[in-house]
This record gives sequence, C-alpha cells and structure tokens, in this order.
Amino acid sequence: MRYSPYVVINVEIRVILSGFSSIVLYNQWYGAVLNKPKFVSLSPMYKLLSFFWQNNIPRWTILLIDILICAFSLTLAFFLRFNFANIPEADLKTFPVAYTATLLIRVATFFVSKTYKGVVRYTGSRDAIRILLVIMIGSAFLFLFDIITRFTVGMYYIPLSVIVIDALVTMFIMICSRLAIKAVYFESKNPERQKTNIIIYGAGESGLITKRTLDRDAAVKYKVVGFIDDDEKKKGRSLEGIFIYPPSKLEELIKEKEVESVIISILNISGQRKNEIVETCINYNTKVLTVPPVTKWINGELSFNQLRSINIESLLERDAIKLDVERIQYQVEKKVVLITGAAGSIGSEMARQIMLYAPEKLILLDSAESPLYELEMELAEKLPHSRFEVVIGDIRNKERLANVFKTFRPQLVYHAAAYKHVPMMENNPSESILTNIFGTKNVADLAVEYKVEKFVMVSTDKAVNPTNVMGASKRIAEIYIQSLGKTVDTKFITTRFGNVLGSNGSVIPRFKKQIGNGGPVTITHPDITRFFMTIPEACQLVLEAGCMGNGGEIYVFDMGKSVKIVDLARKMIRLSGLQEGKDIQIVYTGLRPGEKLYEELLADSENTLPTHHSQILVGKVKEYDFTEIKQKINALIELFDTQNNVEIVTLMKSIVPEYISNNSEFEKLDK
Repeated sequence: MRYSPYVVINVEIRVILSGFSSIVLYNQWYGAVLNKPKFVSLSPMYKLLSFFWQNNIPRWTILLIDILICAFSLTLAFFLRFNFANIPEADLKTFPVAYTATLLIRVATFFVSKTYKGVVRYTGSRDAIRILLVIMIGSAFLFLFDIITRFTVGMYYIPLSVIVIDALVTMFIMICSRLAIKAVYFESKNPERQKTNIIIYGAGESGLITKRTLDRDAAVKYKVVGFIDDDEKKKGRSLEGIFIYPPSKLEELIKEKEVESVIISILNISGQRKNEIVETCINYNTKVLTVPPVTKWINGELSFNQLRSINIESLLERDAIKLDVERIQYQVEKKVVLITGAAGSIGSEMARQIMLYAPEKLILLDSAESPLYELEMELAEKLPHSRFEVVIGDIRNKERLANVFKTFRPQLVYHAAAYKHVPMMENNPSESILTNIFGTKNVADLAVEYKVEKFVMVSTDKAVNPTNVMGASKRIAEIYIQSLGKTVDTKFITTRFGNVLGSNGSVIPRFKKQIGNGGPVTITHPDITRFFMTIPEACQLVLEAGCMGNGGEIYVFDMGKSVKIVDLARKMIRLSGLQEGKDIQIVYTGLRPGEKLYEELLADSENTLPTHHSQILVGKVKEYDFTEIKQKINALIELFDTQNNVEIVTLMKSIVPEYISNNSEFEKLDK
C-alpha cells in the first residue's frame, strides 16, 4: 500500500508535536507538584522522565530519532519546494529512491562522525558545529548522487533545491531539538524560581563569559537579572537577552530585584569605582564577587568556583603603577642580584618581580628555613629555567655573609632583612640593634668591599620622628648607609613606605582571624590611622627608585590617604556579612608600647622634591659625618653584650635626637 507524502508528513508532525507537548506538560506538571513528593512518586510519567534524566538512554535511540528527523526534514523540504501544492508525478515516482538514498547517506555520515554518541542534555557549541559539518557533508554526497544519476540514468532523483532545503531544515531541527532537551533538563534540575538573582558589573567579554559560566553550571543557583556598565553606548541594550543598565541604576536594581550578589567582571576597574560598588552593596547586605584574571582560569576556562568574594586588600588597592620597564630591565638584566630577607613578605615579592627581568643569577638570603624553602619550590615551579641560589644565612654573622659576597660577587643588593614588629622590639632593644643596625652595617660594609654597584635599603615610615625602638633602629641604619655612601663608589639608596597589605603580622590578617573566630575585633585606639600599600606595589616602587637613585637619596613613596583602622575593621565586618555590635564586637585595648596614633613619611625638618615618577618623592634629609656616626654606631653595637636596655636606648636617642618614646617605659629617658 502506497502512502501519499501528505500522510507521511502529517504522521511525523503529529509524533513530534505530541512528544514536544508531553515535555511541556511534564515541565508544568513537575513544577506544580515539586513540593509534593507523594504525588510525584506515583506518576509513571515522572518515573519515566526521572529515568531519562538520571541515565543516558541507549545511543541507538538517539540515532533512530535523528533518522526520523531526517525523514521528516526531507518530506518538509519537498512541500516547501512546491509551496505545499501538489507534488509533480515525476517527483512522486522518485520519492522512494530519494528517501532511501538520503537516509542511507545520513546514517552513514552519522555512524562515521558518531554524532549520536554525544550526551544530548550537555549539547554545546562544538556539538552544534559538528552536526552542521556532518549535514553539509551528507548533502554534498546527495549532490554527487544526483550528478551521477543524471549522467547514468538521465534524471535527477532529488531536485537540487530540495537538497538545499533539506540540509537547512535538518540542521535546524537536530540542533534545536538538542538545545530544547538541554534547556528542559537544566530547568528541571535548577528551576528558575529556586534561583537567586545576581547582577554582573561589566557588559564586556569578561561579563559575557561570566554569564555563560553561570548558565552552564547546573549546581549554581544564580540567575542573571541585569548587566551594569559604565559605557554610555551600551545603556539600554541587551546581552543574550539581559538588559544593560548604567551604574546609577545599581542601587535601584538591588532593591527591586532582591539581588543577592553582584559580580565585578571588569578586570581593570579603578579602585574608586570598586569602592563605590562595594559601599552600595554592603548597605543592602549584598555580596560582592570578583572574576579572577584570565591567567588564573583553569585550563583557560572560567568556573563558578573560581569567583571570589571581594576582600579588603583589593579595596585598598590604587590604580596600577606605571613602571619604566626598560630602565629596570637595563639595571637588572644579566646582573647578579642579592636579596636579604628573601623569605619575608617584601623580599619574596622582590624575588618574584626581579626574576621577570632575567638577572644573571638571583641570590636569596634568609635565616628562616621553612619560608625560604617554600619560596624556592615556588620559583622552581613557576620559572624552571631561571637561575637562582638559595642561601640560609644570618646578616648578623659577618663571616657567613662575607662568604656569600665572595662566592657570588653580587652587583646589586636589595636589603629587606629586618625586625619590624614595634612591641617586640620595644621589649627587646638589644635584638633590634643587632639585626636592624649591626646586620645592615655588615651588608653595607661588604657591599663596599666587593664593589657592589647599588645598594637599595627597604626602610619604614616608622623611622620618621621615631617613637619606638624599632623605628629608631631603622633610622640609625638609614643614617649609616647614607653617610657611608658619601665616601665610596657604591651607590646607597633608601626607600621608605608604610604598612603593606597582607604582610606577616599586619593588622588585616589579624582582623580576618578575629572575625572568623566570632570576635571581638581588637583595636588599640579609636583614632589610630595607618597608610597602606600592596606588597607588589611597594616592590615595584622599590625597583623604580633603585633605578633612578644616584646615591645618598631617601625615596619616599606616595602612600595615598591614611586609613582609619576602626573604619577598616567595620568594613571588613560588613564584607563578611556580619553586623558590628550584633554579630561582632569591636574592643579598644589601648596603644601598645611605642605605638603612634598617626604615621609620617618625612620628619618636620625635612622636605621633598618630585621625581619623574608621580608616586615617588625624594626627601631632603639631614646629612651626617661618616667618621662620627661610625664611632657612635660601633659603641651602640658594643652595648649588646651588656644587655642593658636603658643604656642602649639612651645612646640611640643621642644618635637620633627626634626619637621621643611614646607609651613606653623609655619615656623617662626623654625627661
């Protein structure tokens, strides 16, 4: 019995529409009874579809469905070709041959390409491209089949226009059916009503990738309800169906759409803009997440787990520093460089940055075994072909230090080794002079002896008008190398800056720990302020200052605005999703020995001059006679053996007259 093509296409349309309507009805029914498991468990349809979602159906089933789609597409192509009018008798006679040839070629190409082996509910762009290519190749074979029959039999079995229409229809249905199943699957696994709203700040490429990452991950319960972008040209447009709003709409959107999180996807966003976003979000208890740099994406792809909550360090960052890379390259490249205190926060970052400028060899000196070992492993992993040497040694041991200079003959020295904790040095003045003064003297003297080109010392803002032993010891070290530099060829340069974010023992890691433990957050005084700078920023400026120095300069870094510590603590509490006074208490403990309320970068009698770099100033400071200062420092070092703290601090005050103790037992010496 021969069936008309009308009958064939009618049956196929009914089958497909009934299947599609079943899926739609199931989706509506599933949502209605989602919270009624006793009804769901009784439904045969639910059991069938649950089995479908939880198990991969046999591959032959996918192949069979694809063949049915091809048959339907060819039938539809004939009707479209003849405008749904009567198909010519000649074409009806060749219909069986056309169907047989088309389906055989399609089945053959499906088998070769294995398109039916893909997991339909995870169909992606690569699967779609493969289907397009397979259908095009199959259609090319159909053209070839038509040409062969034209020259052998004298007729076309399939009109050429039908082949083109068939290819387009087949591509469309095969891809759309897979995407429809994928959409239904992800909706059933992660219904829209169960998702929380999210806004992406940045409608550029990174923002689009972020949205697609959220869409792709079925475990993620986020729905993007809007993009925010600073570009006025994008205002009112949409990106993949999501509207783009100006920054002024951020607060309104958070309130109206009950936004749970805002993702900042702009990688080079300014610090000011970032702070504005965070201030708006924390007022509504909205989380702020950031997208990591592309270099940190796993296998070049972003995943939701890589998104990180914004931290206080990133809010204190300033705009990127512009470095004179060529000048730094010229100074460091093919040179032997020694870093003291290489395992510390500053020293280790100096090592990472200097390695990028291809030194002949980098010598990493420190007495801390474990941190030095960790740095060695890090550099060996990230820069396997770089030349560096790890040396365990103490700058207070001149014999060991002399052997390092004799063996490696460094041309550049970056001196970062020092004791830096104010309260500890206030209680241990002898150790302060042994490391910060005697240790610096050892490194400086050997630098002169072995004809080092440049010696760059990392100092501190606490050396300005010091109120504690630590600051005074660093100021004395500054005085020594500055006065020594006037008598020798080695160029001695000093750099001063304040607190660095994330350094060992700094206030931010302590606050994080206290907040994590449920509080209280302890602050010494409600009015205390500090300057902050990131470790990479500080090290970049040290490298830049080292290049511009000609010897004897004290370079002062622009630390930006001072930050009130209590404001810092409050913002950290709010960023953690907690409330001060309710979840976390702030407790004032009183100033510690030697601690200042406010930090300074230059003493009262000093002034500064600008340099070519906007963030580096050169300080004009008092000069000292080297012979006189050397005698006093030697006398101070000899006092170590006495372990008499009063005598030690008394002599320190005579060398640094501006050293006035604060909140310390040594205040009596100032009277």
